[in-house]
Amino acid sequence: MTTMTDTSNAARFREFKMPDVGEGLTEAEILKWFVQPGDTVSDGQVVCEVETAKAAVELPIPFDGVVHELRFPEGTTVDVGQVIIAVDVAPGSGDAAPAAVAAPVAEPEPSEPEAPKGRQPVLVGYGVAESSTKRRARKGTAAAVPAAAAAIQGEMNGHGAVVPESRPLAKPPVRKLAKDLGIDLATVVPTGEGGIITREDVHAAATPVPAQAPAPIAAAPVAAEAQAPAPAVVTTVGARETRIPVKGVRKAIAQAMVGSAFTAPHVTEFVTVDVTRTMKLVAELKEDKEMAGVRINPLLLIAKALLVAIKRNPEVNAAWDEANQEIVQKHYVNLGIAAATPRGLIVPNIKDAHEQTLPQLAASLGELVSTAREGKTSPAAMAGGTVTITNVGVFGVDTGTPILNPGESAILAVGAIKLQPWVHKGKVKPRQVTTLALSFDHRLVDGELGSKVLADVAAILEQPKRLITWA
Repeated sequence: MTTMTDTSNAARFREFKMPDVGEGLTEAEILKWFVQPGDTVSDGQVVCEVETAKAAVELPIPFDGVVHELRFPEGTTVDVGQVIIAVDVAPGSGDAAPAAVAAPVAEPEPSEPEAPKGRQPVLVGYGVAESSTKRRARKGTAAAVPAAAAAIQGEMNGHGAVVPESRPLAKPPVRKLAKDLGIDLATVVPTGEGGIITREDVHAAATPVPAQAPAPIAAAPVAAEAQAPAPAVVTTVGARETRIPVKGVRKAIAQAMVGSAFTAPHVTEFVTVDVTRTMKLVAELKEDKEMAGVRINPLLLIAKALLVAIKRNPEVNAAWDEANQEIVQKHYVNLGIAAATPRGLIVPNIKDAHEQTLPQLAASLGELVSTAREGKTSPAAMAGGTVTITNVGVFGVDTGTPILNPGESAILAVGAIKLQPWVHKGKVKPRQVTTLALSFDHRLVDGELGSKVLADVAAILEQPKRLITWA
């Protein structure tokens, strides 16, 4: 009868695992749940929003049913392949069996705590018992509670937490949080059921507070902890420092920039150019009926100028294949635009930008920027870029030395456009001037080629009629 019941429960409850929503991504953070236990869901309904190393993505559930359990709270980083939600696909067919669904999903249970002798060190889990392979029941054993009580008593006596030979009990997300905050789990007083350390315990250990009596061991189910609101990710240490866990987009940016800076030999060249005529053309295009409904700004003409320069110097549009020791020439341009968002810097790109007319390019730029600001840029939109533009001028900065987006050969930085004294037709006049900076991979772009590309962009912006004569 037990076997039949277990089989029936297994068929009744379906689990949805964290999918790989990007290109080989290994983890994602749950930003927001759109459903709660007891809610009815249908195939294709969005149940949560997660943030990967590239973007925020909404996840749809692939079957119908009633939400039975949310395995992780908001703010938790979950590995790809871990179960994040359990759904009752046959509601009303009998009493639910929470134990069959609410078991831990991330880490094996420890061996019998009363038999620590003979344990051997292992890479994961709490160690193995020499004479038994049995696992303790989910609800905890009589031996687990005294162990936690002993740890608390030791803390009360001023001797620190007394830790048994096995590792402190904590789920993988809690262990990761402790590692990010630099907290030794052996020093944390557990308040979870059966002596398990919770996220709240780790945050309490990270924040200095006046000495207080430790909280009693909580008797609430672990499922209740999973549904509790996630603690703030920013932890203040004292009054002089703030520690912020590195994850999501910020983590991806750090890895990409370090990899690029120490892999591709960067060379950056600069040119200062009079863009007065370009600014006049921008003003004229805003009044053009053919451009109605699209956003016109200097970035549009700068992007078009770079596309024309690449057409005149196609060798710059390439990538370095280290594995095969080849230079890969790209016969298409996926133009990346660096965008600052609340979640960090992202670089979505306009696919086949070289084939677009000026109105089409303006529409693509507008859509790209608005999608990025809303945090809805997909991983696919950020993949496959060939060259990038970063507009540091919007921050009032004159110029910079941009770092290449990994896998690309060049990046153009555009400085602030300012009214400056300039020699024009033999006289000093106020003109609108900016500074351009082009960084390129010196493995495949030599100084002559890089200089030609930058000079062509500057020449077009100085005389925008070249957009016609050179195109």
